[in-house]
Amino acid sequence: MKRRTLLLSSMAAPLALSSALPARAQANKVIRLVVPYAPGGPIDVTARVLAERVKDTLGPVIIENRAGAGGNIGADAIAKAAPDGLTIGIAATATHAVNPWLYSKMPYDAARDFAPITQMVRVPNVLVMNAETAQRLKINTLKDLIAYAKAHPAQLNYGSGGNGSAGHLAGEMFKAQAGIFAVHIPYNGGSPAQLALLSGQVDFNFDNLATAAPNIRSGKLKALAVTTLQRSPALPEAPPVADVLKGFSIDTWWGLVAPAATPKDVVAKLNHAFVAALNAPETRTRFANLLAEPVANTPEEFGAFMKSELAKYGQVVKASGAKVD
Repeated sequence: MKRRTLLLSSMAAPLALSSALPARAQANKVIRLVVPYAPGGPIDVTARVLAERVKDTLGPVIIENRAGAGGNIGADAIAKAAPDGLTIGIAATATHAVNPWLYSKMPYDAARDFAPITQMVRVPNVLVMNAETAQRLKINTLKDLIAYAKAHPAQLNYGSGGNGSAGHLAGEMFKAQAGIFAVHIPYNGGSPAQLALLSGQVDFNFDNLATAAPNIRSGKLKALAVTTLQRSPALPEAPPVADVLKGFSIDTWWGLVAPAATPKDVVAKLNHAFVAALNAPETRTRFANLLAEPVANTPEEFGAFMKSELAKYGQVVKASGAKVD
């Protein structure tokens, strides 16, 4: 009996350890954090900052970049990974709110195949005009732009990084809520769209604040409004679009998720570690330099947020008519 009891106890120990994943004591197993985009971008940079911050709590966290198909390849890798807490990844506006409506076939279900851990950050988009164009048209505020568009139907245009991009969808949402019309001119990426705005080829853009900020500071671009519900600490002089168009909100966000079947206690441990890292003053300072605002919420809050974003973008994408096949 003693031998049998000892044997059962030795078998139970690994099971108890497994249920407590992730833990540094778990034989120093490495956590894989899948980033569904190429290295060097803001999502990749913030993921690497957090991976460094949590290593003392969770052990080694390595970044695996799985870019392609607008983020779908990496997101699918997360969804289909073993639900053991050793593979987690990034969920973003594109992968979990926009792409399910843009692509006719999706390799994963954004609503069912993931366990939310925490939202990491949000980055405002900003409505910007070429400063010389704004001066020539006597547009100083968002209300001025709307009034000009209504008085000059179909004479304004706006650029974006392509059909279905954040800039395109923000523009379509803006047009619908403001009751105006402006011609959409898609470019092959955000950089060409910004160059078109700087050269005066287009009248306004909805751009990522981190990308637009240098040209706003230099005076080449005029910021009329941000797309978050509140003013951005990084651009406090620009009011929210929502001050004029109630409820307008279309910022960029990303957070951490695990495969759907990951045990709740594992998700809770991951949440605790990453929320602590996000709330650390050093992290907040680093993210502020990237013009990214830390969020750090519960799995339930992040899950509810993603659900609401998926529904919102469904309406926006359908209204825009954008499709990627």
